[in-house]
Amino acid sequence: MKEGVRVILFTLFSASAGLIEMGSFALLNEFTSLRYWPCYLIALVLSVLWNFTLNRRFTFRSSANVPKAMLLVALYYCVFTPVSTILGDYLAESLNWNEYLVTILNMLLNFVTEFLFQRFVVYGKSVDSAVAPKVVRDDIDS
Repeated sequence: MKEGVRVILFTLFSASAGLIEMGSFALLNEFTSLRYWPCYLIALVLSVLWNFTLNRRFTFRSSANVPKAMLLVALYYCVFTPVSTILGDYLAESLNWNEYLVTILNMLLNFVTEFLFQRFVVYGKSVDSAVAPKVVRDDIDS
């Protein structure tokens, strides 16, 4: 049951990150003369920062060392980003695939692989280790 809720939360937060990524990609793609890859890369970084923050706190509820968790996520993106950027640029620029289709395919690949990486590598044993903040009764009774 907990894992099902975790998958739903990850999906919802990823959808919000996807809106950030697609929105920033669309703005850059439509209103600048940048090639595919810088538009995609900037949009990806914005969505990763958003997604990491929300998923650490709410989905995985982890008290793991934040710099270590960020480093692990950065390592994931050291592999994912060049592969998806080069492949996306090839599909969009060389094969003339629609830029939005390529970005959506990259987002779907990212969604699945990032969930698995965060669940089992980044947070692994620290899932659900964060302590919920205590409500102070004096504030409620006042």
